[in-house]
Amino acid sequence: MYKKILAYLISNFIIFSIASANFDIKARTAILLDYHSGEVLFEKDADRKIFPASMTKIMTSIIAFELIKNGELNLDDKFIVSENAWRLSQAGYSSMFIMVGDEISVEDLLKGIIISSGNDACIALAEGIAGTEEEFAFLMTEKAREIGMENTNFSNSSGINSPNNLSTVRDIMIMSRYLIKNYPNFYKYFKETEFTWDRTGGDPITQGNRNPLLYKNMYADGIKTGYLSYEKYSLASSINRNGRRLIAVGSGFNSKNARSKESTKLLTYGLTNFDLINIAKANQPLHKIDVWLGKENTVDAYLKEDVYKTIKKAKKKLLKVSVNYNGPIEAPIEKDQKIATLRVIYDQELVGEYDLLSSKEIKKVNFFTRLIKSINYLIWGDV
Repeated sequence: MYKKILAYLISNFIIFSIASANFDIKARTAILLDYHSGEVLFEKDADRKIFPASMTKIMTSIIAFELIKNGELNLDDKFIVSENAWRLSQAGYSSMFIMVGDEISVEDLLKGIIISSGNDACIALAEGIAGTEEEFAFLMTEKAREIGMENTNFSNSSGINSPNNLSTVRDIMIMSRYLIKNYPNFYKYFKETEFTWDRTGGDPITQGNRNPLLYKNMYADGIKTGYLSYEKYSLASSINRNGRRLIAVGSGFNSKNARSKESTKLLTYGLTNFDLINIAKANQPLHKIDVWLGKENTVDAYLKEDVYKTIKKAKKKLLKVSVNYNGPIEAPIEKDQKIATLRVIYDQELVGEYDLLSSKEIKKVNFFTRLIKSINYLIWGDV
């Protein structure tokens, strides 16, 4: 089911892409998504293969979050640190600075991964969940396929140098959207600006979150930075301002400063040039539909999903919405029966079509009442 939804969303990314020829950022590859509508507002070589570096850790976290959500893992569970994990706590790597034999809770490891970007914490978590990092990477790639990341292969849990750890900014965007949508209670870790690890055999270590946008007044609440010497600097970021969420992913920034400046520029472009229109709310009455020969004369129609569209601010008048059905609808009508269609048209082009469902069951009137109604209709045209 989720694959079908993602396939639909991915097709919408292509159909509804509204990139501006007059706008660009200094990155090798980038993409900007309006979270609620699923519409791409800007993209630059978004399917180019990249080494995702520490953005890989988003999927590492997702695997743990899913196990916790399913009751197969607890935040309080503790994993023992192997020598293999400890080796990545040495100088030259982003680390949580764990020690061989430490017993560390899943929650602390997750914070070490998300906030401190600890490669050592990634291996400790991966080994604790799957036995080996190789087996864990298989779970990561399998999950990537499941959620529609068609051009991604994970070969490790941290994103450190590996020729087979590959993705695209479009796939990282899909992964980021999946994270925010499915694990809102855990996503809060990504906006924490520091983490203190009360390490074994030494004073506590406090490390700050490497995401530069968290320290700016722009409503950023995630997600993850990355760096590799070949790939240069990368960032998956998200802001949530007045109910409007944007997700940006860029890779190939030349410096830390460029990563911060250009990501800010990309997100600001989305906020200032586009408006998000809420066309319909899920499971709320949208339109009354006329009923023929029913015990009630109308029935409320609703959608099972929220419907949003992102429109250029100067062109909102080009958006048209209509409810279409051949009516009145003859009773009996079952609850959740399709009774109409919501059509969304932008600039005279159909950009969305959604099933409208009956909010309740409508039973047919008895024979005598049907007869009277039919006679009235034949004489007066009154239904």
